[in-house]
Amino acid sequence: MSLFDQWCETTVQENGQKQYLTIVEKPDGRGTIIDQLAETVRAHYDDLQRIADDVDELGYDGAAGILRELLPTGVRARAGDLGEILASELTAERLEFAVPVRRMRFKDGREVPMRGDDFIGVNYAADDGGLWLLKGEAKSRRTLGKTTITQAREALRRDDGRCTPSSLLFVANRLLEGDDEQAVLGRLIRNEVGRKALDKSRIDHALFTMSGNGPIDALLVDYNSAEAGRGHAVINLHIDDYDDFISEVFDAAGDLGDS
Repeated sequence: MSLFDQWCETTVQENGQKQYLTIVEKPDGRGTIIDQLAETVRAHYDDLQRIADDVDELGYDGAAGILRELLPTGVRARAGDLGEILASELTAERLEFAVPVRRMRFKDGREVPMRGDDFIGVNYAADDGGLWLLKGEAKSRRTLGKTTITQAREALRRDDGRCTPSSLLFVANRLLEGDDEQAVLGRLIRNEVGRKALDKSRIDHALFTMSGNGPIDALLVDYNSAEAGRGHAVINLHIDDYDDFISEVFDAAGDLGDS
């Protein structure tokens, strides 16, 4: 069972190519998945095999010390990173797109947000016309309101609704460094940056929000007014104890235990 299925209850509202997901924790959901979620967070910042190698070389304390140097400590940086991580995981679980590059591994400072599109999803099937992309924005707020939602929607509309070229090239170049299958996909994405050949109907948009408040009227308004002609996912993950949750996740991620 997937992370979100174990952890949360999800309500889905659909209208044509649009879907609105409201996600709330099950009463015992967090306790069920906290270890899995901690490992997921670690994997977004570093390769799990590399962490295991650190344990072999340095022991659990030494390996945890390295890992904690990668994890943000500031409240704002933690919230922003966790929103992007959870958006990426939900995209793979529910929206039928892979998120092939884990951006947190490439940050140039643990408290510094990365620029460009927050997450990019990729779906490729030769028998379905080839490449399909998802442009995503993730917002994490203790109290989410209209202004933040409007800013996220404006970001999705930039570049005529296409993925930001620099963000696409970042993904493409990381894939070109991988195995043969990844390199083929990386080449296709670089071609898209050069040709801008994808129809808007093959570039979906996703707005993922994590908040301490909910339900959020402005988010439903955004969903209802999203432009026609492309797929849209508007998502809210409501966490009542928003601040405590973020601290709990990062504390668990930085603790490798002793076995």
